[in-house]
Amino acid sequence: MKILVSADMEGATGVTWPADVLPGTPQWERCRSLFTSDVNAAALGFYDGGADEVLVNEAHWTMRNLLLERLDDRVQMLTGKHKSLSMVEGIQHGDVDAVAFVGYHTGAGTEGVLAHTYLANSITGVWLNGARASEGLLNAHVAAEYGVPVVLVTGDDLTCVDAKGYAPDARTVAVKDYVSRYAAVCRTPARTAADIRAAAGEAAALAGRYTPVEGGPFTVELEFDAEHLAAAATVVPGVAPCGERRVAYTSATMYEGIRTFKAVTTIVSSAVEEQYG
Repeated sequence: MKILVSADMEGATGVTWPADVLPGTPQWERCRSLFTSDVNAAALGFYDGGADEVLVNEAHWTMRNLLLERLDDRVQMLTGKHKSLSMVEGIQHGDVDAVAFVGYHTGAGTEGVLAHTYLANSITGVWLNGARASEGLLNAHVAAEYGVPVVLVTGDDLTCVDAKGYAPDARTVAVKDYVSRYAAVCRTPARTAADIRAAAGEAAALAGRYTPVEGGPFTVELEFDAEHLAAAATVVPGVAPCGERRVAYTSATMYEGIRTFKAVTTIVSSAVEEQYG
């Protein structure tokens, strides 16, 4: 049994504001340990449940945040940027039996601690076939195309609610409760590690590849906080305006859809000016 852990940081234990996840800040340095604790707890739980292999894919910002030396020696970690499937890289090789979303968060324009979708700001909403889309929802559709179930999701309490929409059978662990985008009631790392490990142990029983789901076509719509960002997004082939500060594109598969999404967000981020956005 091989488990892929897609590890993001905004939904980690104790994380509540931008400096906690911004590489190079003192707060980020401290929160790296908390993030690593969550990921390691998930890995230990999956091993408890019978996993033979756990591959952790770093999925936050620079994708160089986890402390490798603090992970269980059985774990392997994929770190660094420029990966074909970004947050779920590794799922496409046919040997992954389940995926876990650890440290995830809610989507842009919704309630949730550090809520966003790919870009920390600039994007005010994302919709997939008309439904509000978080990173979890987008990545779950990619996983479905490879027949890989999402079996565990951790983050704030609203992230757990969001997960029930795209992975209703998955085990969920709330490591904190939403108060505002930059505030939460947090549990201690000892408590969250125990909770995550127990949930991952149960989630291992849900692992097992199924017949890939061909759910396309997929229409993705993005709304930005400035018109020039929408215009910048249309540089990507197939992306067209669909309203004020909005663009949309349609892909036959979610594999193509997530790669186009990555291209759009890369282009848009380069068009953001420091003071005026």
